[in-house]
Amino acid sequence: MTRRTPSAQTQLIKMASFKALVALVFIFATVFQSCLVHGNFHSDTYFNWGATHSSIFGNGDDLNLMLDDVSGSGVQSRKSYLFGSIEMLIKLVPGNSAGTVMAYYLSSTGDYHDEIDFEFLGNSSGDPYTVHTNIFIQGKGNREQQFILWFDPTADFHNYTIHWNPDAVVWYVDSIPIRVYRNYKSEGIDFPDQQGMQVYSSLWNGDNWATRGGLVKIDWSCAPFKAGLRKFNARACEWNGPYSISRCAYPNQANWWTSPVYKQLSADQRAQLEWVRDNYMGYNYCTDYWRFNSQMAPECSKPQY
Repeated sequence: MTRRTPSAQTQLIKMASFKALVALVFIFATVFQSCLVHGNFHSDTYFNWGATHSSIFGNGDDLNLMLDDVSGSGVQSRKSYLFGSIEMLIKLVPGNSAGTVMAYYLSSTGDYHDEIDFEFLGNSSGDPYTVHTNIFIQGKGNREQQFILWFDPTADFHNYTIHWNPDAVVWYVDSIPIRVYRNYKSEGIDFPDQQGMQVYSSLWNGDNWATRGGLVKIDWSCAPFKAGLRKFNARACEWNGPYSISRCAYPNQANWWTSPVYKQLSADQRAQLEWVRDNYMGYNYCTDYWRFNSQMAPECSKPQY
């Protein structure tokens, strides 16, 4: 048996106490985040239009949106959020979905609103889906980037996440980052950190622009068009007015999104992002010199990841 001096025993006791404290902190954090993770369409959202074209089922875990030649449909969260992760499992409209738009986004209200978008642009049968992303700050958008999905998003549900913290906004598809918009507000570049945003999703007629710039219209003989939503999760800071601007950005354990690990992508995540952008990016406003007459947005000259 190994004998230990009193000082060594004291150190062991301290170490054991520290490990117990770490374990307790981890358990608390896990419990706290699990409370934030749970979402239910019955209790946490409501239909803002086309309720007769929608349905909630599966104990509130699942929701279907529908579009026909009478109406589309839409849903929004009851609460607003400032910073955190908003997750949704989505199964897109199968078959000939040309002209349809399935939107999933965060937005505040008013002429000077902030907004962070995922929009899924319908396709002719056999063609890949286009993911249209955009970000509005104080009512100004024109920051579009588009990507072709590298899988069939109609065959099963896939995870689409908007991660938003005081350092950056990151769009994820199945945990793979596809776009980053970093905070350069200290250099005079706008960033959405002053307004709480609600979560929205809708299925609507966008055939004036959605597929091949509006050249391909909706074939109503294929209606009704249906998209599925599942397991809406808002691991985010609830907005309670202007006080939330500082409360939700304050770096502490409850505000897990302020942890240094979320300040920038890891090396593996950067490699994933570059893979997507090298192989599946279809449009980038930062390289559309003709559209903007070479007067490019200031963030285009800044590293984003």
